Parts: sequence; structure tokens; C-alpha cells
Amino acid sequence: MEKVEFLVLKNLINNEEYLRKVLPFLKGEYFEETQYKIVFEEISSFVNEYNECPTKEVLKIESEKRKDINQESYNQISNLIDHLDEIPVEFEWLVNTTEKWCRDRAIYLALLESISIADGGNDKKTPDAIPSILSDALAVSFDNHVGHDYLEDYELRYESYHRKEDKIEFDLEYFNKITKGGLPNKTLNIALAGTGVGKSLFMCHQASSVLLQGRNVLYITMEMAEEKIAERIDANLLNVNIQDICDLPKNMFETKVNNLAKKTQGTLIIKEYPTASAHAGHFKSLLNELALKKSFRPDIIFIDYLNICASSRYRGNSSVNSYSYIKAIAEELRGLAVEANVPIVSATQTTRSGYGSSDVELTDTSESFGLPATADLMFALISTDELEDLGQIMVKQLKNRYNDPTIHKRFIVGIDRAKMRLYDCEQSAQSDLLDNKKEEEYDYEESQKPKKSFDGFKF
Repeated sequence: MEKVEFLVLKNLINNEEYLRKVLPFLKGEYFEETQYKIVFEEISSFVNEYNECPTKEVLKIESEKRKDINQESYNQISNLIDHLDEIPVEFEWLVNTTEKWCRDRAIYLALLESISIADGGNDKKTPDAIPSILSDALAVSFDNHVGHDYLEDYELRYESYHRKEDKIEFDLEYFNKITKGGLPNKTLNIALAGTGVGKSLFMCHQASSVLLQGRNVLYITMEMAEEKIAERIDANLLNVNIQDICDLPKNMFETKVNNLAKKTQGTLIIKEYPTASAHAGHFKSLLNELALKKSFRPDIIFIDYLNICASSRYRGNSSVNSYSYIKAIAEELRGLAVEANVPIVSATQTTRSGYGSSDVELTDTSESFGLPATADLMFALISTDELEDLGQIMVKQLKNRYNDPTIHKRFIVGIDRAKMRLYDCEQSAQSDLLDNKKEEEYDYEESQKPKKSFDGFKF
């Protein structure tokens, strides 16, 4: 270990390219020996103030000024500085070796901190912080990307235009049309509906659909118990009316679940939090815990639902207005989507004026108009007596960063509330409810069209 530390210090004062690349990622705590740590602190301090590599003489003078060392310590530091001679080393190897050393030291220190927390030796952090501490240590890397140079990086930009983006597909035709093939990573997508219209049903259906695609799904619920969400997903995936699930014999239920398990490589985790008790920080800790304990990393996250989440910025009983509070929750969830590199799907309530309406606007968003400003996709689920009689529900686009929201602005999907499913249905029968404007033909390759999730399933 000492040899690497020595190598790092030598090159910090003799190799400016190396200095510029690695200094932002180095920490004094990574150095085990006190004299090494002090020399590093003086190098870092000098560079920050003068933007130049310090000489040996400068390091000796600055070290001698310190009040936290005695003469014996200074002699050791001075001797160390004298031996910081330049020796040519292959640059990429040097950087890679330094990066590995930083990560190893970060992990070691994180383990020590975690043990201290677990033993009650840290009164500032709880054991809930341990997964995050370990995750941060494992994520240590030298990321020196400084941004996209518009004129010089045109080739990379051109390639990105023609690279197929990884998306989470729907099993509903028109949702794929309006999103150009599904939900991209790092996005926040919100369904707006009144109580009982179908917010949770939509999310349970989509969670089921994604699971059947062989993807990993995390479903966070704060409105219903884990068992109730699982019951809805059972109705969807096992092709059983929800009221009849409890009447299934155990052997038949087991057979259906086992048959389902053979059809997908994905995993579905359902996690319940008490209403208004959890925020994005808790969800991040959950992701870290799932990764460590179950090697589970979700491809998509469902949060049921946004309005009853907490905010990490504000206390629930604070005097902050609802606009700021709900907007903060949305921003935190979108930040989580970016950090976890997944799409997040959530929902929100309509206002009283929007409840039961045959047409819903962004102004009908309950509590906060700041919510639509943060979302990447926002759509309303609308139910009327006429639609309910037909076993249908209307979807209206409210905001769409993926496509022109005026294309297929409104469309109809079928709804089977008994089996907690949505399905494609004929649009022409509802032409009086839909837009009169001629809709653009959707150019989606046949090979990429989503397959019906339940085709070929036998239960």
C-alpha cells in the first residue's frame, strides 16, 4: 500500500497531466501514513490556490508552517519530500492503478464506518445509512467527462441518433405510439386520474407486462398493502378474477405461479411503506439493500403514488405550500430515476373539478401545477358512465417529451377490472370522443412492435 501512496505523491508533483486527471478524486483520508497525508494536503492546497504543481522546496516551506506537527514529524515529512523524484511510468497504467487504490481505500474506510455504526459508535448515522455508504465506496471512479463539444463531437452525436435506445415497452399499441416505442431510462412518467378510475390498475398491469418481458420490476406502494398489490398482479398474470383468487385450491395456485415462473427471467419485488413516511432517500437505500442482499437491480420502478410520498427537503408538517412540496417530491423522484438509470412510473390525483370529468387538463392536477413541469410524460385516465358500460377507459396526453402530444392526443384502451388488465381495442367506435385531426402514421418496424403479453400463455 505504501508503494502506491509513494507513487501517487511522486507523480502529483512531477506529472501535471496526471495531477489534473486524478487530484479531484483523491482524498487525504485515503493515505494511511500521517506524513503522506500531510504532503498530499499541502499539494492539494497549493494547486487549489495557485493552479500550479508545487516544487519540493515549496512543500517543505509550507509543511514547516503547520502548527499540528512537531520537529520530529517535520523531519519525516522533509525526508519523504526529498525522495519524491520523477521516475517515468506508463500513464494509463498509473491512472488505473491510482483509481483501484482509491476504490480499495474507499471500501476499506466504508467498512470501518459501517462497523462503527452497527456497534453504536456513531451517533450521527443510523444503520439505515450503511447500504448507501458501501454503495458510494463501490462507485468510486475517475470520471473526467467535462461535457459535449458541439462542433468536435459531431460523430458521437450522429452515432447516438442512430443507436437504438433501450426502452421499456408497453403491451398497449397506442402507448408505444405516443412514446415512440416505450419508456426511456432516467425519466418520470405520471398517470393522472380520480379515485377509483384506474391509477393503481394501470401500474399493476404495466408491472405485470414488464415482468413478462423478462425485466426486473420494483413496485413501491404507500396506499395499499404489499399483499393487495400482489393480489391485483395475481389476477392479471394468473388470468383469474380478483374476487375468485381466494377460492383457488393451493395446488392450482402453485401450478399457475410455477408456470408463470417458467415464462420469464424477470423478478418482481413489492415493497410497502406507510403513507407519507418515505421519500427518494429511502427508495435509494432500498435499491442499495436489494443490490447487496438479493443482487436485484430494477429495470423500472413503480411508485404508488406520488402525492403520498414524503420529501427529503421538507418535513410533512412544515409550512411550505403544496406547490413547492409536491414539486420537490417530483424532482426528487426524477433525480432518483436519473441516478438509478431507470424509468419511474407514478400517479397523482385529480382535483375535485377534474374528478368525474369527461375531459381533464393539466390544471386538474391535484395540489401542484409544478408536477407537470417536472414529468417527462403525463397523461390522464378518464372514465365516464358511457365508457364504463363499454369496458373502456380514455387516455389523454397532457405532456409528452418523447413525441408530439397532439398526435394521438386521445385514445381508448379496454379495461377488465375483474382481472386487473388493460388491452387494445378498436378506436373507431369512439370517434366522437377522440380528436378529429388526422393522426400521423406511426412508422414502427414490424420486428419491434410489442407482442401481446398473454399470447401463448396456458394456465
